[in-house]
Amino acid sequence: LLFPVSNLCGRCKPSDTDLLQPSLNFLYCSLHQTTPCSQQRAVAVLLSNVSLLEVLQKVLECTWLRSPPSEPAYLSSEDALLCSGWLLVASLLLYQHRYNTEVHQTLSLDLTEVLNAVIFRKKKTILLLVSIMQFLRAVLRQNFSSSLLVIVSQNAAQGATQPQPSSLQDAALHPLAMQQVFSLVVSLQNLLVHKDLLLSQAVVACLETLVEYLYVKNQDVALHVASQPWHRFLLFTLLSGDQKSFLQPEVLRLMTLFLKYQSSNIISQKEISQILQEAAEANLAELPEATSRALHLFLCQV
Repeated sequence: LLFPVSNLCGRCKPSDTDLLQPSLNFLYCSLHQTTPCSQQRAVAVLLSNVSLLEVLQKVLECTWLRSPPSEPAYLSSEDALLCSGWLLVASLLLYQHRYNTEVHQTLSLDLTEVLNAVIFRKKKTILLLVSIMQFLRAVLRQNFSSSLLVIVSQNAAQGATQPQPSSLQDAALHPLAMQQVFSLVVSLQNLLVHKDLLLSQAVVACLETLVEYLYVKNQDVALHVASQPWHRFLLFTLLSGDQKSFLQPEVLRLMTLFLKYQSSNIISQKEISQILQEAAEANLAELPEATSRALHLFLCQV
């Protein structure tokens, strides 16, 4: 079925949402719900379809070309198509790297536009933000070096061959710029305050991947980002309201992140003791899977 469905996608236009969106969903599910052996073949089939990749290119570009919906909470058919496109491309990036699959057609994206889609949001639905963050995680994990993707950076296009002293950090973080990093971190913090479970999981995962990327590029910048005082206020905000327990997946994962990068001004021995006390008193067998997994990672980090 991959052959006819991928060929069908290749003959569609981004405006053919009723046909294209479920077709992209089928391709996405085919990649994720198959055996490793079949998965490798599925990736090869999709990446050999030049028409499909050209359609995906156009779909992703619609993210910043179309005007935002008047009702951001409502997932329109156009937004649903964008979600499917971003998720499929993120998966193709992941599996192309894993299997070193031959690429017949590259995708080209402006990094500034991708970052601005998250930073400025403009009434984007939660699911679309989550889908774009999945893509961001994929490119960060691959150090922006995927053979499937060509990253166009306005910062790189405007930069000189010899970086000025004020842009040495930008050169180290290339293709990201320091200002983009801080804008993205602030935006992710603001999104966490919404306390939406799906959004929180995606935001924390994106923040983890971003700091890991920064640590490889420039340890000082990574530690500086991880120790921002605003993080502590963010934790207090997440712990306010009905759920004051530290045993929330996003809280545990944030605590683990701060521990990993030694942000003692964000998480103290007192908070660590509180988490250990709550874990000791909890019925571990009844904890949700996400909480159990996050607690396990936290304890390993401790």
